[in-house]
Amino acid sequence: MNCKGDGMPKASILLADDNAFILNHVRQLLERDGQFDIVAAVRDAGAIVSETARLKPDVLVLDISMGDVNGIDVATELRDSGSTSKVVFLTVHDDTESVNAAMGAGGSAYVVKTRLNTDLASAIRAALAGKLFVSPSLMFKEK
Repeated sequence: MNCKGDGMPKASILLADDNAFILNHVRQLLERDGQFDIVAAVRDAGAIVSETARLKPDVLVLDISMGDVNGIDVATELRDSGSTSKVVFLTVHDDTESVNAAMGAGGSAYVVKTRLNTDLASAIRAALAGKLFVSPSLMFKEK
């Protein structure tokens, strides 16, 4: 973790989403928070594994649907390769099956994009604390 001006550590974050608008919005949201250091933002799904290995971020904020690449498969590959980065899924998928698959792939948090402004920073903090987080709107959703 890097340090903020007040000496408190800032969590390093790698953002991965194929939508440039979402990447920019998430970057601005997390930078305004002041507790996070965005070390990279990638749109190319192929760069996720290499950049995670190179930068070793504390947290990877990962989309599930990135063109022809599935973020759940990427998370599984990272977990199997020994990555210690916490994975926070940020996605449009709001079904129980996707949540279960994401958490089964080693995810620490699951945030639906419609709730990113209210849930993302809390999800990252929970992941860093070793806790699981799922957007509240999904917790009681029927199949």
